[in-house]
Order: sequence, then C-alpha cells, then structure tokens
Amino acid sequence: MEQNNQQQNQLNIELSEDMAEGLYSNLAIITHSNAEFVVDFINVMPGAVKAKVKSRIVLTPQHAKRLLKALAENVKKFEQANGTIKDLEPVSIPMQFGGPTAQA
Repeated sequence: MEQNNQQQNQLNIELSEDMAEGLYSNLAIITHSNAEFVVDFINVMPGAVKAKVKSRIVLTPQHAKRLLKALAENVKKFEQANGTIKDLEPVSIPMQFGGPTAQA
C-alpha cells in the first residue's frame, strides 16, 4: 500500500533537448515586490558595456525561500565534497536598474 502511495505522489518531469543544454550565466540580478521575486540570469562578457538577460525566472516569495534553502543545502554538500568555494571580488558594473536594490 505504501509503494502505491509513493507512485501516486511522483511527478513526471520532462526535459527537452534544448532545455537540457542549459544557458551559461555569470551574473544574477534579483528584484522583488510584495508578491514575487524576479531573478534575471545574465552572461556578461569581459570588457563588454552591454549584456542581455538570458533567462528570467519569476517566483512566489514562498518558492524563493525554498530555492534559497535548496541552494544553501547543495552548496554545503558541494563544499563538503570539493572544498570551500572561494568568493570572488564583486563585479564592477552598474547594479541599479530602476527597481528595488538588486542582489547578486
């Protein structure tokens, strides 16, 4: 009976070939309102004065908090297996885009 309940609770997630390739991002700009968090993933090339948003993810505050927790747990596991991730110097590009203060 327990195995049957587990099968009913499983989610079948499909990943297309295009999506499986992923997109590279070396900058994330996060803004929020009282109803949502918006995460823009950007690829900034060295010396470039312009960059394009490669992907935008909109999350409820509850899902943003779950993502924060999941990232923290995965970073901890990564560092246990591979050593401490060294924090790089801050990126020196303008970070004000007319919305709430961005965090990267």
